[in-house]
Amino acid sequence: MKILVVLSRVPYPLEKGDKLRAYHQIRLLSKNNEIFLFALSDRHDNAEAEKELGKFCKKIVFHKIGLLTRFFHTVLFTIKGLPLQCGWFFSRAAQRHLNSFIAEVVPEHIYCQLVRTAEYVKAASLSKTIDYQDVLSKGMARRADAAPWYLKPFFRMEQRRLARYEENIFPYFDNKTIITGVDRDLIPHPQHDEIHVIANGVDFEKFSYKGEPKEFDLIFTGNMSYPPNVDAAEFIVKQIFPKLRERFPELTVVLAGANPSQKVLALRQRGVIVTGWVDSMEDYYAKSKIFIAPMQLGTGLQNKLLEAMAMRLPCITSPLAGKPLEGVVDGKEIIICNTVTGYVDAVSILLNNPEKYAEISANGYDFVKNNYNWETMTAKLERVIAAHIS
Repeated sequence: MKILVVLSRVPYPLEKGDKLRAYHQIRLLSKNNEIFLFALSDRHDNAEAEKELGKFCKKIVFHKIGLLTRFFHTVLFTIKGLPLQCGWFFSRAAQRHLNSFIAEVVPEHIYCQLVRTAEYVKAASLSKTIDYQDVLSKGMARRADAAPWYLKPFFRMEQRRLARYEENIFPYFDNKTIITGVDRDLIPHPQHDEIHVIANGVDFEKFSYKGEPKEFDLIFTGNMSYPPNVDAAEFIVKQIFPKLRERFPELTVVLAGANPSQKVLALRQRGVIVTGWVDSMEDYYAKSKIFIAPMQLGTGLQNKLLEAMAMRLPCITSPLAGKPLEGVVDGKEIIICNTVTGYVDAVSILLNNPEKYAEISANGYDFVKNNYNWETMTAKLERVIAAHIS
């Protein structure tokens, strides 16, 4: 099959969840298909990405959208009543560029990721798939709940627009996919049961157990400018860390991930390390004892949990992040907590009880190995796409 992949971001380097998903799907789809990539960009130099993605794609087009264009279309989409983030990723020049690319390639199928790209292809008279990935409207609602009063109206407005848009674009696409069943059921369309659940996976060659000496007691990872991750990092350091220090005076926490915001940088103190970008996240997992992710915002599946479990780290997380792990058993493969006291007690149990530590570690690894495999999930996506090509 000739598949055109349309993305709102260049899927390399892999510092964001949507990039990780797109990269591995492209990599594996390329084994049996011709892949053509059109990705929006915020920079001129994508040489490193082009070199890496060129291993899998027949042809690549990166279209840069400048700040002025982004602001203009965000205002325009605001006037039209469309989601602001769709405007942020839209450009008439990019639309013309993509149309030209489609005419040149003549793909059999268009696969686009996130509703941010839907405006570009919804009218195309070709077989096509939209990967909702997450329910962006629900994520925006959670941000509205946590936002200061003066920002709540903005987030509520965007939440309503996203919900309306997620419903309205549904019939334009032959296939709809999403990462979890939890998110599928939140898509505001009466036929959301038709959405195919295509979970993420883990690169088990990269994220594999290493018996290295441990330098850190706790680790939390992710893009550290992403609001849900910033919120979780602050919760760890301001709420959980002081209580743990009362029990373990030398306890250390590492916050590892790209683009730390000023709020995250301000968390640095004795026992709290903020790394910024790291070349090898797996090395930081290997040097840590426990993975903790008290996610209160956001939607979808947390790739960071899958990676940590693959490296045999016992994981402690919130109901919000734990629920999308369909079939996981609290207390067996993972520990799910609701309160600061719950997190503190869970960490204490794992640090003080080697048998419980080993049990959660081994069970978590088996759970991820059996349920989250890029090859299996991408093969399912390939079958979904093939079913709508004549």
